[in-house]
Amino acid sequence: MLPAALAAALIAAAPFTASAKDIVVHMKNQGAEGAMVFEPSFVKAAPGDVIHFMPTDPSHNAETMPTMLPAGVTPMKGGMNKEAVITVTKTGLYGIKCMPHYSMGMVALIQVGKVTPADVAAAKAVKLPPFAAKRMNAALAKVK
Repeated sequence: MLPAALAAALIAAAPFTASAKDIVVHMKNQGAEGAMVFEPSFVKAAPGDVIHFMPTDPSHNAETMPTMLPAGVTPMKGGMNKEAVITVTKTGLYGIKCMPHYSMGMVALIQVGKVTPADVAAAKAVKLPPFAAKRMNAALAKVK
């Protein structure tokens, strides 16, 4: 009987595996950071988390930036005025844009897991329209 009791104690003491989280990002005409924004514009996630981009206001989409995506990740492109969903599977930085409002700075950044200084440097080197670059640099400053 001791082995069964010992097994039960070990199972009870074992760390529970974290389940994936659902994270909601709103696509808005006006938000805390100004006009044409994702809220939040910076998301820290873990591999397996699911990010839902919700069209709070009309005329938005969410899509990944091919130049700011971990190697091997399948790009995502959401439809206009439709929820876009991405399950983040690899550690790294995922750049997101709203294509119609990209030049107006409508960008977001998802950090998945612990990233390296090289990941941040590569993201900073990506050429973006001026207002998008300003907002992306503010998001990159939050990466830890």
